[in-house]
Amino acid sequence: MEYIYAALLLHNAGKDITEESVSAVLSAAGTEVNESRARALVAALEDVDIEEAMATAAFAPAAAAAAAPVAAAAEEAPAEEEKEEEEESGMAGLGALFG
Repeated sequence: MEYIYAALLLHNAGKDITEESVSAVLSAAGTEVNESRARALVAALEDVDIEEAMATAAFAPAAAAAAAPVAAAAEEAPAEEEKEEEEESGMAGLGALFG
């Protein structure tokens, strides 16, 4: 993951994403650099428009975050109803003990 972060940092700074620059960022961060991973990252990003990828990726979590409260509310409603039913049936059982 730190390799991707290095590439994003370089992109944000307006620098070229090269093996050397990725290695320099990782070294400056105190991370041991694997040259083959740096080379693979640079090769994978060769034809990628990072701005477009970030815009697309930024949209997906926002949609998921907006849907999460709705899903949570849907899950909570049946649980509350079940709890009320359990309490009522428990009280009815106690009433039978005392006639």
